[in-house]
Amino acid sequence: MPGRDITGPTNRAARVLLSLALAVFCLATSAAGRPPQQNSTGAKPDQSQSPKPQEPAPSDQKAAAQKPEDQGIYVFHKNVDEVLLHATVIDSHQHIVTNLDRSAFSVVEEGKPQTILSFHHVDIPVAMGIVIDNSGSMREKRNKVNQAALNLVRSSNPKDEVFVVNFNDEQYLDQDFTNDLLKLKDALEKIDARGGTALYDAVVASADHLKQNARLEKKVLFVVTDGEDNASTESLEQAVRNLQQENGPSVYAIGLLGDEEHPKRARKALQILAERTGGIAFFPKTLDEVDEISRTIANDIRNQYAIGYKPSTPKSAGGFRQVVVTAKAKGHGKLTVRTKSGYYAGAETADTTSTK
Repeated sequence: MPGRDITGPTNRAARVLLSLALAVFCLATSAAGRPPQQNSTGAKPDQSQSPKPQEPAPSDQKAAAQKPEDQGIYVFHKNVDEVLLHATVIDSHQHIVTNLDRSAFSVVEEGKPQTILSFHHVDIPVAMGIVIDNSGSMREKRNKVNQAALNLVRSSNPKDEVFVVNFNDEQYLDQDFTNDLLKLKDALEKIDARGGTALYDAVVASADHLKQNARLEKKVLFVVTDGEDNASTESLEQAVRNLQQENGPSVYAIGLLGDEEHPKRARKALQILAERTGGIAFFPKTLDEVDEISRTIANDIRNQYAIGYKPSTPKSAGGFRQVVVTAKAKGHGKLTVRTKSGYYAGAETADTTSTK
C-alpha cells in the first residue's frame, strides 16, 4: 500500500493541535529563560516534513566515523589519497598470527618506505563472489564443491554479502549479493555442466561486478575450477591487471587438477591470480579435501590486518606500484605477510563503509 502523503495542506484540526503545541513549547522555553529557535524569516521552521539527512562537514567525518554508537556499522575513514591493504600474517609453522600491533609492520612501495596512517585488526565483512566452473568436466564434482562453497559462507562473517557466478564458455550471475543461504544454495544448484572453461572471462566479469556494485570495501573472489582456461577472450595477463586495480579483490582458488591434461599451466595460472592479489591457491588431491579448504579460507579472510598509508608518490601520477609488506615481532620468529603484490593507482571515493 503506498505510503501516506504528508506534504499536502494541514486540516483544521491539525492546525489547532499545532497551535496548542506551539503555545506549550513557547511557555516551556520562556520558563527556561530562552526563546524558541527561529529561522531567518522569524517563523518557526515547518516540521510537517522530515528534513533530509545532511552530510557531515569534512572536519567532522573522522569523529563521526569513530563514534561507538554507529548502530553496528564499522566505518573505514580513508582519505582519497590513502591505499588500504588487507594482510594475513603467517609464522614459520604456517599458523595465522593475530596479535601484532602497528609497530610490527613496514610498508614499502616502489622501494620507498611508507608511513602507516591507519591500522585495524577486525573481523571485517566482505563482498564475495563465488565463481564456480560449470564446464562438462565438473559434472560429477559439483555436489561436493557446492557444499564446500556453502560451508565457506557459513564459516564467514554473517554480514558478508555474496553473489554466485557459474561459468563454462560464458559466465552467468545466478545470484546477486545476498547473505541468504537458501538463495545461494539455489544458485549453486543451477548446474548445466557443459562446454569449455572461460575462467579468465569469468574472473574479470566478477571483479567488475564487485567494483561497480559492492557496498563493502573488502572484496574477495572464491574460484573453483578443474581445468585450464580454453575459452576466454581475456588473457591471464589481462585478468591479473583487472584484479590489481586499486581496491581490487583477493582471489582464493581451488584447482581440482588431478585429471587435467595440462596441470602445470592450469596450476601456474591459479597461483598467479591468487598470489598477486593476496590470496591463496589450493590444489587438493581429492574432492574430500575441498570442504576443509573452504573453512581454512574463511578463517584466513576473517583474521586479516587492514593497513592504510598515503603513498609518497601521489596516486594521481598513475602507473603500477609494487608493494612489499613485512612484519617483525619479538617471540614470533620469522613472519610472512601475504597481501597484494601491487596495484594500479587510480581514484577512489574518499570514505568507505563496511557493515559490522
